[in-house]
Amino acid sequence: MKNSIPRYTFYKNKYGSELLVDVVELKYVKKFLAKNTVHTLTYYDITFITEGEGSFSIDNQTYAATPCDVVFSKPGEIRNWDTQCIVNGYALIFEEEFLSSLFKDSLFVQHLSFFEMGRTSSKLHLPAELYTRILQTLHNIKMEIDSYQQNDVHVLRALLYEVLMLLNRAYLQMNSTGEDRGKESANTHVSKFMNLVSAHSKEQHSVQYYADKLCITPNYLNEIITSTMGLSAKQYIQNKVMDEAKRLLVYTDFPISDIALELCFSTVSYFIRSFRQHTGETPLMYRKTHKP
Repeated sequence: MKNSIPRYTFYKNKYGSELLVDVVELKYVKKFLAKNTVHTLTYYDITFITEGEGSFSIDNQTYAATPCDVVFSKPGEIRNWDTQCIVNGYALIFEEEFLSSLFKDSLFVQHLSFFEMGRTSSKLHLPAELYTRILQTLHNIKMEIDSYQQNDVHVLRALLYEVLMLLNRAYLQMNSTGEDRGKESANTHVSKFMNLVSAHSKEQHSVQYYADKLCITPNYLNEIITSTMGLSAKQYIQNKVMDEAKRLLVYTDFPISDIALELCFSTVSYFIRSFRQHTGETPLMYRKTHKP
């Protein structure tokens, strides 16, 4: 089934030789979104709002974005923002490979608090002083890019790392609950499970499949997922499947029968029943209520 949502890939050779990081102004990005503001990216994006106020949606979460706000999105998430009311800002964009090739932790980016696997899209409002500091660092990144020489990426990596660490600290402070929010990342099985579900939830809905992939029993998988995430492995899988169903219902015009087939439900009626149990609405009702 074809996806009608525009997908934008990273322009790796924009500056001549390959470079996997960039800073672009939102007023420049708007030119590409003139016809359809709904889109998805294949790379990480951190958007900083500097002028204007408007809505910014990622998947099924909509935020009221104002100056000093920062919005985070991961590859594959469906984005839609008010290009008329959000006047300008900056998008710090990069491919995971740009940092993973430097650090021993190949999942460094996914372990950042605002990019964790399984976490929904997120927004952060920065204090003026910190926001000014980060905008200056973005300016320094842009200056470094403008004078970029092939393979000379060390300063760029350091500047990007600084921005990510400042944002990570601010995000943790904002969301601090006194609980250990690092359990997911510390547990290898949980992290691998979330990656597997992200990749295969469309076609694989059973706990047994993921337990087999991890070489552990379904009971043990359910135990560690429940203890770290507060819901069962089956519930986690179902949530992901239904999140994808919601995305297809809201952002495409595919028939309900095609969506059921895409998500590997045995029958359309089973899909409708499952969706209603999960959301309290039929797929058709959900589409009518939430479609832009």
